[in-house]
Amino acid sequence: MPFSAEVFAYAKLNLTLDVTARRPDGYHDLCMVMQTVALWDTIQMKETQTSGIQVQTNVSFLPSDEKNLAAVAARRYFEAAGLPLPGLQIHIEKRIPICAGMGGGSSDGAAVLRALNQHYGALSSQQLQEVGESVGADVPYCICGGTMLAQGKGEQLRRLPALPTCYFVICKPRFSISTPVLFSRLHVGKIRCRPDTPGIIEALEAADLEGVARRMYNVFESVLEPSRQEVLQQIRSVLLDYGALGVSMSGTGPSMFGLFSNRETAEAAFRVLKEQYQECFLAQSV
Repeated sequence: MPFSAEVFAYAKLNLTLDVTARRPDGYHDLCMVMQTVALWDTIQMKETQTSGIQVQTNVSFLPSDEKNLAAVAARRYFEAAGLPLPGLQIHIEKRIPICAGMGGGSSDGAAVLRALNQHYGALSSQQLQEVGESVGADVPYCICGGTMLAQGKGEQLRRLPALPTCYFVICKPRFSISTPVLFSRLHVGKIRCRPDTPGIIEALEAADLEGVARRMYNVFESVLEPSRQEVLQQIRSVLLDYGALGVSMSGTGPSMFGLFSNRETAEAAFRVLKEQYQECFLAQSV
């Protein structure tokens, strides 16, 4: 039967993000505790009679050609599987905010890889991860999802005990942040504050949600421009005032999120921030 599928691409949050070394290849070694949340893009895929890969999205400025990570992932899958590339149409309904530090593009690519391998079954789990790594550093994590420790460039993964059920209020300010610029400002040997990665893993093993929340931290918050730090601090203050157990920035930002133990308090914070920020979301842990 011709291939067709509808899949969800889930957003990720960085409960912690540490940069531990600069690598000889110019990249950095990272240490991150990652978490999937119930905020997703919907991807519809089907074979077509035309040649090549066509991508459509509900966001006009995203690539609609083979520069889109979903298209890159599809082409890399067929190359690795040794299968002829069929005509393929991919439609992405975006809900995950763009350039927000939440892995939206990586998650789209990962969802495409999962869907194709479910249909064709040509690659092992390890091979699928390797293809994902060739697409983007966060893609291997997004293939697996859940609560994980990610190291190296993000491709070295270790499954952690699941985060206890909780709720996140996620708020993206009205600006974006350049990832290369932030990395250029960060001097690994001069980082003063780092996340307590062993402590957050112990808290996960003990199902201690407050212990997890207390240890959330992202080293990139320290190298933001003062004007942007001020905006994020205002968001942080609202989240904490409304009962967040902890607040941090995801990825290289600028999205801030608060972790809440119950839906009612999370909804109260969400309502307040939604009045000020268009891209504000309430999501449960996955």
